[in-house]
Amino acid sequence: MSGTLVGSIDVDQTLTDLLVAAAEKWPDRVFLRMDGVDTTFAEFRDQTARLAGRLAAEGVGPGTRMNVLMRNSRACVQSWFAANWLGASWVPVNTEWRGSTLANAVTLTDPTLIIVDEDLRGHLHEAFPGGAATATLSAPLTGGVASLDEWTTGDPVPPAPQASTETAGMLYTSGTTGRSKACVLSHRYFVTQGAIAVRDFGLRPDDVLYCPFPLFHADATALTTVPALLIGATAALSRRFSASRFWGEVRASGATVFDFMGATLSILYKAPPAPDDADNTVRLAWGVPVPDWAPDFERRFGLDVRELYGSVEANIPITQPLGRPKVLGSCGRVTPEFELRVATEAGDPVAPGDVGELLIRPRLAGTVLDGYFGDPEATARAFSGLWFHSGDLVRTDDDDNFFFVGRGKDSIRRRGENISALEVEEGIEAHPDVLECAAVGVPSELTEEDVKVFVIARPGSGLDADTLWQHCDATMAKFQVPRYITFVTDLPKTPTGKISKQEVVESLSGLVTHDREAGSIT
Repeated sequence: MSGTLVGSIDVDQTLTDLLVAAAEKWPDRVFLRMDGVDTTFAEFRDQTARLAGRLAAEGVGPGTRMNVLMRNSRACVQSWFAANWLGASWVPVNTEWRGSTLANAVTLTDPTLIIVDEDLRGHLHEAFPGGAATATLSAPLTGGVASLDEWTTGDPVPPAPQASTETAGMLYTSGTTGRSKACVLSHRYFVTQGAIAVRDFGLRPDDVLYCPFPLFHADATALTTVPALLIGATAALSRRFSASRFWGEVRASGATVFDFMGATLSILYKAPPAPDDADNTVRLAWGVPVPDWAPDFERRFGLDVRELYGSVEANIPITQPLGRPKVLGSCGRVTPEFELRVATEAGDPVAPGDVGELLIRPRLAGTVLDGYFGDPEATARAFSGLWFHSGDLVRTDDDDNFFFVGRGKDSIRRRGENISALEVEEGIEAHPDVLECAAVGVPSELTEEDVKVFVIARPGSGLDADTLWQHCDATMAKFQVPRYITFVTDLPKTPTGKISKQEVVESLSGLVTHDREAGSIT
């Protein structure tokens, strides 16, 4: 090992190295707390080594890729570490993807094996009517939760040699510049991201890190499970976010830290005040966005709220560290592991106070994505000029605090998900009576944005909003389904024939719109 440190943590280790070391140092400490079951570091290491034996018999090994279509469960985490144990890449798929979106994601990464929760297997059949070309194993459900215990009864196998800069996994983007892409992520990416969180948020061995978000996101993986592995803390993963169950789960798990994204904080804040709001064990909550009423949230629930900036591609190059005063509206300052530039479209730096695109350059190799799998052109565009182009708009002040302004990409941010406008459009255009569609994000009173679509229907078809919503419900992820539908006869185009989203918003927003949640026409 070269001993490259982030804080006090050596990041020249693989996730397998960390698991083996943690099981030796803290064999009886609880590593995972899920579905009412505690699993120690030593227990998890042994389960991983045995599961790896079963997966090796299915062809998983060094250089291969394994897709998982699994909800949050101990089994899902086991699949991750077992794949890495064998030197393979773990590639989790969004469990709400359906149809062509799901088919495209699986086809892109060409996995050796797919593990799927048995009740989700039907979605694979629908995505691949002729049958998927890849071997598939169904994870049986016990009480509605996937379990791989029957696959962990064989003999353990030794871990495969692997370097920290080799690929540990792939996380899909949300398709903000087209179809969802698979980010190639090294072991060092995961370890560095976890180490930055440990250092900047002051995470401790006695912490219980609660995360209610899916394991196909960086929050539950790099920013919750990996920090626990690094310092001997406990990762308490929920199956999904639920406003009604949130504080009960926090208290039951003994959580001291939780993360939030999207409308999470707003939903919790807007709930009626209760006399026991501050009766919890949480000391810290981190995430995005942090609204201007956050100080009142901190007082009400008796905790500290911290913001950051991050993405699946770029790690977390901006944080609000503990011990440093917070600047209202700022997501923090650059972390030592990165160099940042706020730039014009040509890539030139702008002055403090001016808005530009955030460009990112890592100081340590392997701490941002290595590229988009199977898409060298997109990779080259993203790293144009030897900077990673985030597509996000920011500004700084004279003290080098960063302020997030918005997204420059063709994406919609809804309920914690970055939604590809293209994939929404493709899903709607799959209806035989839809000729063309444009999807945009519009302001929302609760989440960051709601999805609005402008649709050109086939003349004489009689297509109505209810019929189109039924189609969306059956073929698209819930977060992709639009709230608003506006039927139009034409869509403004650029000189190259592309739909001009800016003109769509400016010229067509005043037309009659169907609002699903209000059950009305406006």
